Amino acid sequence: MPSNENTKQIKSRQRVADHGEVFTNPREVNAMLDLVRDESFRLDSRFLEPACGDGNFLIEILRRKLSLLQDLKSQTELEFQSLIAVGSCYGIDILPDNVEACRKRIEEYVLSQHPALKTRKAQGEVDILQIVGSGMMEVEASDSAASERLNARSAINTIQADSRSVVKETHEDCEHLEEMRQEPYLLSLRYMLQKNIVCGDALTYRTAENKPISFCEWTPIAGSMQFSRRDFQFDFLVTQSHQYSLFDEQGEPQSFDEPVRSYPPVYYTQLHTQK
Repeated sequence: MPSNENTKQIKSRQRVADHGEVFTNPREVNAMLDLVRDESFRLDSRFLEPACGDGNFLIEILRRKLSLLQDLKSQTELEFQSLIAVGSCYGIDILPDNVEACRKRIEEYVLSQHPALKTRKAQGEVDILQIVGSGMMEVEASDSAASERLNARSAINTIQADSRSVVKETHEDCEHLEEMRQEPYLLSLRYMLQKNIVCGDALTYRTAENKPISFCEWTPIAGSMQFSRRDFQFDFLVTQSHQYSLFDEQGEPQSFDEPVRSYPPVYYTQLHTQK
């Protein structure tokens, strides 16, 4: 099990009384997933947790799926394959704080299993230190030059102005580096989690805003590093009124239910650009 796996089963007695909230113990999580062991170790098998809490089941499912990627050396391939795993996991919870906690927990776990991203983040931090160090040297150089040309008061004013300028530029550069660190994989990962982990009621098929719950079907396109996406309403996915065969029981051509919306294939780092 992951080292950060939650073992506390309730947050408060009041939440138990109001919402019946009791988290599943990791031992039971594993026992239940072992009943479908082969599927839980298949990268693209889809799982829905209709009362996901902060993600006990989803974290363990992802642990199993991501264990299949340990030998990948290509950063691009690792990112793409990890999004296949994340895109196959769905969750619903009625409490907004659980939804946010679940999204954050999954993101942090995926990144912790992602050596290439950890290396990229470390390099970004080195770049920021280099920028700050360079800025400080510029201030010291300005200090020396100003002292030679101006009186003490003028020199202090010059140094202060230069310092503010360097701090401003350094802050802007740091923000730019932070944006670069988040793009493009991390933005797509967060977008996928926003779509897959939903605040709503699985019994009524409605979101917290009383809109129909819909889920994205992320389909990887082999050899292209792209995903196609189709959105379906949750109630359609769980009802038995639709059929997936080409013909109905009378042998007549079967009409298929259409997705709410379909999207053209897009490169995996650009998922977050879809609206």
